[in-house]
Amino acid sequence: MTTTGPSPEVQPAEQLPRRVLAGYSLGSLVTGAFGTVPGLLLLPYLTDTLGVAAGVAGLLVLLPKAWDVLVNPIAGRVSDRRGDRRSFLLVAGLVLAVLFAAIFAGPVGSGAGAGAYVAIAFLAAATAYAFFQVPYVAMPAELTDGYAERTRLMTWRVAVLALAILVSGALAPLVVDRTGGGLVGHRWSGIFVGVLIVLGTLGVYFGTRSAETRAAGESEPNLRSQLRIAAANRPFRALLLCWILQAVGIGTMLAGVQYFADHVVETDSGATFLFAAFVGPALLVMPLWSRVGARFGKLRSLIAGSLLFAAGALILLTATTLPPVAVYLVVALIGCGYAGQQVFSLSMLPDCIAYDTARTGRRQAGVFTGLWTAGETLGLALGPGIYALILQLFGYVSSSTGEAATQDGTARLGVLLGFTAVPAVLVGAAVLLLGAYRDVER
Repeated sequence: MTTTGPSPEVQPAEQLPRRVLAGYSLGSLVTGAFGTVPGLLLLPYLTDTLGVAAGVAGLLVLLPKAWDVLVNPIAGRVSDRRGDRRSFLLVAGLVLAVLFAAIFAGPVGSGAGAGAYVAIAFLAAATAYAFFQVPYVAMPAELTDGYAERTRLMTWRVAVLALAILVSGALAPLVVDRTGGGLVGHRWSGIFVGVLIVLGTLGVYFGTRSAETRAAGESEPNLRSQLRIAAANRPFRALLLCWILQAVGIGTMLAGVQYFADHVVETDSGATFLFAAFVGPALLVMPLWSRVGARFGKLRSLIAGSLLFAAGALILLTATTLPPVAVYLVVALIGCGYAGQQVFSLSMLPDCIAYDTARTGRRQAGVFTGLWTAGETLGLALGPGIYALILQLFGYVSSSTGEAATQDGTARLGVLLGFTAVPAVLVGAAVLLLGAYRDVER
């Protein structure tokens, strides 16, 4: 019997030093901050501070990230040809930090000009992020050739990713509130996240300088050939499609955090508490997910994490009848499922890359991760766009005061459905796509 998926039946690999594990994982400060804060703050910043209509705001958030769908495969091709991925991390990370702060530092206070500035600055930041993220995601396949060791590396990475999401996602709205809110508060929040990005960039660059890399000796001759090879990797295709659809669901939920806190939970600093409830438990269950993966395999564990996320999101439909403490407990359940999704998806990706390298003998990790990050970027961009469309359809009223306007019952229902039912359906349905991860059983 044969299998089209990466096989776990491999020889044990040498363990990575803790310095390399910790150093590589610090790059998640960059990916966590940029992957979280724009999806969390940007849409409400446009609708409730700059006075941009919800539908237009959704487009302004979507288009710059959609641009990355084109840029990411190019970044993968360039980093493959260069070979030294760490130099990309350093330059792109530092440039990204400056551009991120610039997103919230516009010279225009409200209206169309302010929205246009945000879109342009976000586009520039997204381009810089592509040249950081793609080489960063490509590195695990070259740091170790061990199937189990990649899970260990991803466990470290996702633990720091959860911490980065907690720090950036919980504190960024708090910084906005504590520094006066509105334009001024968002500018200070942009600077705060920019500092986190600098710390993550320097951490991964210096932390991995002593690491040995394992890469095949030659690359496909052109980008079209590499894309064709990636499309021929059936396990990768299945995993990528699942990852994209789940990213849409997660992006939709992220976009709704501030709205859900303002109009459903209705507590002070509610967005901060929601993020703490979402990410805090994820840090605690990471070792448990690692043991689950060792016993049941990565594929089954990914399915379990996804279904746990979807079930928690559906339970949250009852949030209007629950006290805030109960809401936070349900959000913690969703966070546990999210942790499992991240660990196993990210550890299965380098397995697919290694499978392709063994099959072709060519070095093309950057192309696979370029497509992977392009798909993730598209998903996380579509999420806020979908949420903004829901707000528009349900009659959400924008504001230019820095405070959310009072909404009627229909608008509040849109806020609730966009945060709960839509992510649950998207994340749960994505599991069906994993049926093609392997053609036949061993």
